Amino acid sequence: MAFLSVIRRWYFRQQLSIREISRRTGLSRNTIRKYLRSDAVEPRFKVPHRPSKLDPYADKLAAWLRREANKSRKQRRTIKQLHADLVSLGYEGSYGRVAAFARAWKEDRQRQQQTSGRGIFVPLAFQPGEAFQFDWSEDWAVIGGDRTKLQVAHFKLSYSRAFMVRAYLLQTHEMLFDAHNHAFRVLGGVPRRGIYDNMKTAVDKVGRGKERQVNARFSAMTSHYLFEAEFCNPAAGWEKGQVEKNVQDARHRLWQPMPHAASLDALNAWLEQRCRELWHQIPHGLEPGTVAEAWAHEMESLMPVSRPFDGFVEYTKRVSPTCLVHLERNRYSVPASFANRPVSLRVYPDHIVVAAEGQVICEHRRILNRSHHGPGHTVYDWRHYLAVIQRKPGALRNGAPFIELPDAFKRLQQHILKHPGGDREMVEILALVLHHDEQAVLTAVEMALDTGVPTKTHILNLLHRLLDGKTTVVPVVDAPQALTLTSEPQANVERYDVLRRAREVRHAS
Repeated sequence: MAFLSVIRRWYFRQQLSIREISRRTGLSRNTIRKYLRSDAVEPRFKVPHRPSKLDPYADKLAAWLRREANKSRKQRRTIKQLHADLVSLGYEGSYGRVAAFARAWKEDRQRQQQTSGRGIFVPLAFQPGEAFQFDWSEDWAVIGGDRTKLQVAHFKLSYSRAFMVRAYLLQTHEMLFDAHNHAFRVLGGVPRRGIYDNMKTAVDKVGRGKERQVNARFSAMTSHYLFEAEFCNPAAGWEKGQVEKNVQDARHRLWQPMPHAASLDALNAWLEQRCRELWHQIPHGLEPGTVAEAWAHEMESLMPVSRPFDGFVEYTKRVSPTCLVHLERNRYSVPASFANRPVSLRVYPDHIVVAAEGQVICEHRRILNRSHHGPGHTVYDWRHYLAVIQRKPGALRNGAPFIELPDAFKRLQQHILKHPGGDREMVEILALVLHHDEQAVLTAVEMALDTGVPTKTHILNLLHRLLDGKTTVVPVVDAPQALTLTSEPQANVERYDVLRRAREVRHAS
């Protein structure tokens, strides 16, 4: 294009002759005349058809490309695999020729889709409080010094374009429900519709058209918050284009540079604060003012938020003989009275609740590790094993659950286990927490250790005085010097013999 522009500038502006232009460019005068008469902007050259080694296989390769385009991205064959399959059929050409054919085929297919109406979109408009859009993404952050892969939930109000982002380690049901609880809290209300793709945590089966078999727990959540769930057509992400764009924008607004946080809770607190700040900085685009101003207007049309949805996932587990239940390769202790019995395990994003007979029997903080290597972790509560060691006091010495005893109990154990029967005595002291306040028992143990009398009897005495509200501090008596004994008593048993001899003296009658 630049070469032809120079020729036209020489001829029309500088008034150079065709002969001079021919001399300068090395082109024939006829070629130069042809360019000037055609008013062409860019020279076009005839490319002669050259037969390719790929020509006999072009139809088969095009059929393969059409078949692979209808598969999911993870299931598609690569161009290298297609080239290897052609070689097995007798193709002797290069990989580059196959790749060039695939690029040209893809470009033609895209042009056909655009001309047929696919790839052309209609702008959408939403009323205040009408809808929100939801999507997941994968991002990275440094949490506790470790580079961690995160599953990020994105919410966006369709009218005001106010958004909320929250990070999790997994993309499971309990995480989805927790994300909705926090989103409606931050956004200040619930819209009438929610627009989703066909994620597995919401849709069990995709039917024809808009038919969906929705997950039972997801339906319970929508019924709780009273909004209607709508699902996009498969592979039609533009139907929730607002939140799709929000995922892209969040890459440089929130995740670049990579954020650092001490914990996942700290990261989510920062994300929530950062989202609110961005509302005041981002212009709305269609409405006057910022996103925050449009959100303040939309707040009036949102449904009020009820209590948070109890979004747990429930499993039925059998407690092992060692009083443990298993979840995600980890083990959690359960009171010994429920050993070898079925219990209900309610899984939340950050903790688990064990229930039996309609009552909650214990809770644990949930351990999340996505690695499939290693034995997993075991979480003990030493109180769950007190009923066992009351029958088997010898198990106290090497019992794994008792490694995490409070420091006061550990120091007391060092003293008591030195004496005969110390195992049982220590078990009886530990069992006091089943009937009394644990902090009061620990206080009594620490007082006994400070006084140098770490015995069961003394600890019980101190504990009852604490529970009765009596003072346990011995007053300091500052006796005057006048009351000091001048003759200290002596422990001399021979004096008793003197008294005995005096009683044996017989008198004459």
